[in-house]
Amino acid sequence: MSEPEVLARVSSGVGHITLNRPKALHALNRAMCDAMIEALLAWRDDDAVKSILIDHAGERGFCAGGDIRMIAESGAGDASEAKAFFDREYKLNHLLFDYPRPVTALVDGVVMGGGVGISEPADVRIATERTTYAMPETGIGLFPDVGGGWFLPRLPGQTGVWLALTGARLKAADTVFLGVHTHYLPSDALEAFRAILAADPAHPIDVADGLETDAGEPPIEPHLPAIDRLFAFDTVEQIFAALEADGSDWALAQLAILKTKSPQSLKVTLRQLRTGAALDSFADNMAMEYRLGGRVVRTHDFQEGVRAVIVDKDNAPAWAPADLSGVSDADLDRLFAPLPEAEEWEPL
Repeated sequence: MSEPEVLARVSSGVGHITLNRPKALHALNRAMCDAMIEALLAWRDDDAVKSILIDHAGERGFCAGGDIRMIAESGAGDASEAKAFFDREYKLNHLLFDYPRPVTALVDGVVMGGGVGISEPADVRIATERTTYAMPETGIGLFPDVGGGWFLPRLPGQTGVWLALTGARLKAADTVFLGVHTHYLPSDALEAFRAILAADPAHPIDVADGLETDAGEPPIEPHLPAIDRLFAFDTVEQIFAALEADGSDWALAQLAILKTKSPQSLKVTLRQLRTGAALDSFADNMAMEYRLGGRVVRTHDFQEGVRAVIVDKDNAPAWAPADLSGVSDADLDRLFAPLPEAEEWEPL
C-alpha cells in the first residue's frame, strides 16, 4: 500500500495536516484538496481541536503548486477536470481563510502557486532559511490564482504587483519583511515549535512570537521606492514605459524579465490584482479567479507555457499574441466575464 498523499490526525489539541507527496514537491491534486477539506470540516465543530497545523513530510519543499500537467491536458479539451480541480482547491482556500480556529502553516521550503493558496490564509505563517516564495504563473501563461488577487494587492505598496508580474523569487528575509509570512524560525527550531504548540494548542501566535528570530536584512528594501513608483500604473504598457524611462540597472532588469512573460498573462494578472484590491470579500475574489481559471487554461499561451517550461523544458515559449498590443481590452473582458449563474463558483 502506498502512503496517503495527505496525513490528517488530531494530537494534543492540534488538527495536524501533513502534505505527503514529496517526489512531486507536494504539488496539490484534487484528491489532496478533498482530503484536507474533509479533515477541516470534521474538526471545525470539534471542541477538542484548538488550532490547525499544516506542514509537509520530508526535507524538500512545502508545496510547489498544483498539478499543472493535468490542468494543461484538461485545458486542451473541455477543461472540465481542470475546473473541477479549481473548484475544490478554491473551496479549500476559502475554508482556510474563514476557519474559526487559528491556522498555522510551516512554510519550510519551496512555496509556489497552490502552496501559497493553503498557507496565505493561515493566521501564523512561519518561514525558514529554506523558504523560497514565488508566484511564477506569468511565465507559463497563467495568472497568480489561489487567492493571489486578494493577497498580493494587500502587500505593502506595489510589491504584490511586482511579484505577480515578474514572478520574482523571495527568501525569508523579504517574505517576513513584506508580511507574506508572519514569523522567521530556523528549520531546526520547528520541532520546538511543535512541542510547545502541543502544550498550548490554542495560541500558535504566542508560541511563534516566543521562538521567532531575525531573518536578516531584506534585499528588497532598497528597491521599494522604485517598485511603488514604477508598478503603480493600471496598464502593463505604462509599466513597461516607466521601467524603460527610469533606465536604472534594476529597472531595466525587471523590464527584461517582463518581456519573457506571456503578454496575455501580464494583462490578465494586472487586471486581476487591481480588481481584487477593490473587492469586499475573499469569496468574491475566488469567484473571479474561477471564471479566469476555466478560460485561461484553454488559451494558446497556457498550453504553450506548460509545453515550454514543464513538458519539453526548452524554456522558449512562443507567445501569441507575441506582444502587449495584441491583447485587447475586449479579450480581457471575455476572460473576466461572469459565468452562467448555475456555473459560478460558490464557497462551501
